[in-house]
Amino acid sequence: MGLAMLMMTVSAQVNTYIVKTRTAQQKAAAAQQTAGDEVKSQADENAPTDFISQNFRFYSLCDWKEGMKFMVMPEKYDLIVKTFSDAATGKEVSSMSLRHKIMIYRGHTVSADGHSRMNFLCQDENKMYYFEIPNGSFDDYCYGKLGVPTLAYLGDVDIAREKLMGKKLYTKGTIYRVDTEYDGDGYREVKMPKDLSVTVTQIGVGSRSFPVKVIVEDENGNEFYQTFALSKTNSGMRDDEFIMDSLKHTFYGSFELQDAIMSVNRDFTTYIGKVLHTVQPSKMMTKGDGKERTVNVPKMTTFRVEQAQRRPGTPYVTLSLTEMESRRPYYRDVLFTHPDELAERDVKIEDYFGYIFAMGEGAERQTTPEARAAIRQGRVIIGMSEDEVTLAMGEEPNEIVQGSNGKHDWVYYRSNGKSLFVHFGRNGRVESYNTGATTTKSKSTVKRSSAKSSKQNWKSGKGTPL
Repeated sequence: MGLAMLMMTVSAQVNTYIVKTRTAQQKAAAAQQTAGDEVKSQADENAPTDFISQNFRFYSLCDWKEGMKFMVMPEKYDLIVKTFSDAATGKEVSSMSLRHKIMIYRGHTVSADGHSRMNFLCQDENKMYYFEIPNGSFDDYCYGKLGVPTLAYLGDVDIAREKLMGKKLYTKGTIYRVDTEYDGDGYREVKMPKDLSVTVTQIGVGSRSFPVKVIVEDENGNEFYQTFALSKTNSGMRDDEFIMDSLKHTFYGSFELQDAIMSVNRDFTTYIGKVLHTVQPSKMMTKGDGKERTVNVPKMTTFRVEQAQRRPGTPYVTLSLTEMESRRPYYRDVLFTHPDELAERDVKIEDYFGYIFAMGEGAERQTTPEARAAIRQGRVIIGMSEDEVTLAMGEEPNEIVQGSNGKHDWVYYRSNGKSLFVHFGRNGRVESYNTGATTTKSKSTVKRSSAKSSKQNWKSGKGTPL
């Protein structure tokens, strides 16, 4: 048993398509040491514009080309119904005996008794196998979505590795997975916050239905993963089946990509009337209580683009925006051409449309009618939630001072040397507020992250497509 465990673990290490989150790797390391000791005692791993459709082409069975690679990933049902037969003997072969082995497509033929077959070369064994089509001809069978059972398409895995390894993503779902076994398929679900910044650390094979397994790591070193059907090649699922729980197995159901793969439409007029949100904190002009001022707008704030006007003699375009919840107007000068492509030396990546914005809605915020009136004027009132204060001030606080019994203060610095202190009660609502002199930060103060720290994580990308 010890020898068998060691061999399975070694096999997983050699196969680079099999990847595991760190939790399972740590367990495996301990198990491998124990197994090794036991063995030693006995003996003395058309051009579409969006990222997915641009890079991951769907291949129907009719379009399969010789040389396409797949991996055998049997599920419980495959233990009963055998998929492949040995081409030399004609005998059916257990799916488990072919588990994690790579099959290379070698076209289709018709047997002497008139049955259609799809032929495969097992790369690991240099041996031929075939899948016999249950009914009818190959042409009849290939137009369906049935495909070949157990086979996960490795073409998507290879492309994902090329395009996504090391990239920054943002979580769009809340339920992800962590491996619990190194030499098995066990996992547990973990809950993660939305819009969490993560980095892709490993990409491997998932399952027949969801062939691509993407492992990511957050800023605290926590690893988790999701499996995806990117091109849906041989997934055995129709597009309309990717709803409800299966939606998270589409890339955009779990992650948002903010990197050079995306592109900004330079015809800025196409953005008028569209809804977008901030993906970085950004300075903007706003009007409140009849006054114009510059504020720091937090990430995930949702706007509608009302107008877009080019500033004569400059590469900048002025966007007139309406914040969706408060209906408050904002203004921002942005670039629709990447700074790397401009001759001007005074342009900044922080002004690039794709750096600041992504299409679609950001964080959901609930406000009361009374709070909305105060938000439009840029005022804080008693009873506001943290979200409502953020909207009213147009930015996150400069400091958070933790008190006792769940109470805390938000501090906003002012250019006149004074600060606004907003006092929250245990229920998370404003109890009082006052203006006073700016004080020195204490040990109980937590400083909010700024656009500067976000900039350090930015890789000069091309933004988000319309």
